[in-house]
Amino acid sequence: MLKRLSITNYALIDQLEIDFEQGLTIITGETGAGKSIILGALSLILGERAISSSIRDKQRKTIVEAIFDIKGYDLKSFFDDNDIDYFDNELIARREINPNGRSRAFVNDGVVPLSTLKELMTRLVDIHSQHSNMLLSRPAFQLSILDNIAAHDSDLVHYQSLYSKYKAAQKQLLELRENYDRTRSEEDYLRFQLNQFQEINLKPSEDEELEQQQRRLACATSLKEDLWKVVNVLDGEDNSLLDQLKDAHHILASAEENLTEMAGMSERVNNALIDLKDIALSVGAIEESLNSDPAALQQVEDRLNVIYSLERKHNVKTVDELLELQAQYEQRLAAIDCSEERINALQEQLDNHYKEAVKHARSISEQRKLAAERFTELLLPLAQNLGMKNLQFRIDFSTVELNANGCDSVEFLFAFNKNQGLMPVKDTASGGEISRLMLCIKSVIARSMNLPTIIFDEVDTGVSGEIAHKIGDMMGEIAKHIQVIAITHLPQVASHGTSHLRVFKTDTPTHTLTHVQRLSDEEHVTEIARMLSGSQLNQAAIDNARALIKSNHQ
Repeated sequence: MLKRLSITNYALIDQLEIDFEQGLTIITGETGAGKSIILGALSLILGERAISSSIRDKQRKTIVEAIFDIKGYDLKSFFDDNDIDYFDNELIARREINPNGRSRAFVNDGVVPLSTLKELMTRLVDIHSQHSNMLLSRPAFQLSILDNIAAHDSDLVHYQSLYSKYKAAQKQLLELRENYDRTRSEEDYLRFQLNQFQEINLKPSEDEELEQQQRRLACATSLKEDLWKVVNVLDGEDNSLLDQLKDAHHILASAEENLTEMAGMSERVNNALIDLKDIALSVGAIEESLNSDPAALQQVEDRLNVIYSLERKHNVKTVDELLELQAQYEQRLAAIDCSEERINALQEQLDNHYKEAVKHARSISEQRKLAAERFTELLLPLAQNLGMKNLQFRIDFSTVELNANGCDSVEFLFAFNKNQGLMPVKDTASGGEISRLMLCIKSVIARSMNLPTIIFDEVDTGVSGEIAHKIGDMMGEIAKHIQVIAITHLPQVASHGTSHLRVFKTDTPTHTLTHVQRLSDEEHVTEIARMLSGSQLNQAAIDNARALIKSNHQ
């Protein structure tokens, strides 16, 4: 339930704190006193759009804060899902609007998206005004009434999970079929390209190896001559480098015996001699292996030309990139080959999801039809008690394509006069009749609503006398189950209140300000008397008010 509402710098309100109690809280005041301003401030907590023109002092921010008692309303999972600090008994919601119009939302002092605050508040407060009466003609609202009466939230959640799986599978199947149709049109092209790759039978890094072979074969004659020269220099028959190094080695070895500073030089020359001898042997072997082979060269160049042509065609630069393309073609063709199997498997899965969803949707539909019977039985006596004695009511069901709410479309049909055919409420009811109908509906669903607070904003406009008494009785009955806050101009309704707030304005030399006063029992009597008698407050009006209050609280 709503425990406290604090409003700072909003419209005609400078600073205001209002404490609320369980039961029926009545709010009264002259027209223009600021009752709608208080609801406007509360609507900011409910996630409505902030309007910068509502900021009273443009140098300060507007702050609206509400404290709720949430014990017993099972909101912890919502807090956990949205990563909000949770306290067992209390919730603090706040909106701050800067002079530039930008606003921030808070829950338990943590910043939250406005959409999160709005969703949370739908679980805590329901504001019903004359504007809300338009909801009665909307099929979605009519369906929600039946769901509320049926109290099958867990079944709805389970069904919606099944429906989500069905829609996800449907989307996946559609995408798979579209992709299959698209790739099937490319299949011949893909197979032609892949055949070219398979005929060529590329090997990883083959182009690098072929280019190296090409250079070797193309230069075989000149390379053979150059390498022979190297071998001849190193180990030829006439004064070769190796022979000279052998002589140098012997000379240095003899010198080391007499010159200590030359120690190790002969060994170093010997090491060089060994390395050069090995080089001469290796170069000689390579030189002997080199032979000019025009046929082999032509074969290598032909292979390279095929590879270069394929690289140009596919706008790549290496054989490895060509092999990547080949793998992609193979994968795409494999996907085409197995797509039919995947489509069939997914179609079977989709059919199973659909059957399961339909089964649960039909079960929910049966529950709604039973709820419709109960709703009709409860609504008619209440409506007749509020002066609609000739009211006839029926709920028509029709089966529609499966959707997030099931397979039902419902329409509430009314007749308010004898010999009148049943018609949709928008075609047959007056504004006053719709207001009373909505009050009856709220009364019916109050016990099943897992909602702490409902606010009625002048829903009794246009009624008087005995009907006004009965509206007060009905609000009092609702208040036995949930917290009710009612803004009213009717003393018959106000007299049912368990607490009473009076809204009034005062003037300063520069400003007009809205205030709220909590009335004592005697002040409550006086306010009811004033509402009964108008400007002429006398003892008879006070006695009448006292009797009215007493009769409503027996």
